[in-house]
Amino acid sequence: MKIKKGDKLPGSELFYLDQNNDVKKIDILDLCKDKTIILGMPGAFTKTCSALHLPGYIKNYELATKKGITKIICIAVNDPNVMKAWGENQNAGTKIFMAGDPFLKFTKAIGAEVDKSEKGLGIRSNRYTMLVENGEVKKVEEEKETASCELSSAENFLKSI
Repeated sequence: MKIKKGDKLPGSELFYLDQNNDVKKIDILDLCKDKTIILGMPGAFTKTCSALHLPGYIKNYELATKKGITKIICIAVNDPNVMKAWGENQNAGTKIFMAGDPFLKFTKAIGAEVDKSEKGLGIRSNRYTMLVENGEVKKVEEEKETASCELSSAENFLKSI
């Protein structure tokens, strides 16, 4: 990953479905403005993300808010329909903002792209979690292997902030 502590997030459009199931675009910088956020959790419907990563942040939502987190954003290299379906499948409700990066613009801008073509997935995102305050990266944890969820897990990441 090329983004690191102290860097500003790059501007990049993400996609989501609103309450009417209309596709909307939003810049990541608008999502972060004047907020302390956690973002990451790539891999909609993948084994590790669906069993550990996203459920951990849903389960620990209250702890995150007690630590000053104002928004948790799940970004994956998927379209907004998949992201909404995954959020519904995981009962994310309003705790997690589910955003798609279908063209990898954000993922490539932060240097998180990983080639998973051998597994039939194409270019995806490595697993990471970031703490961002008003667009500035305060902490970033990236897993060495996408199947691992140790450094970036909700439990470990929240313990360290």
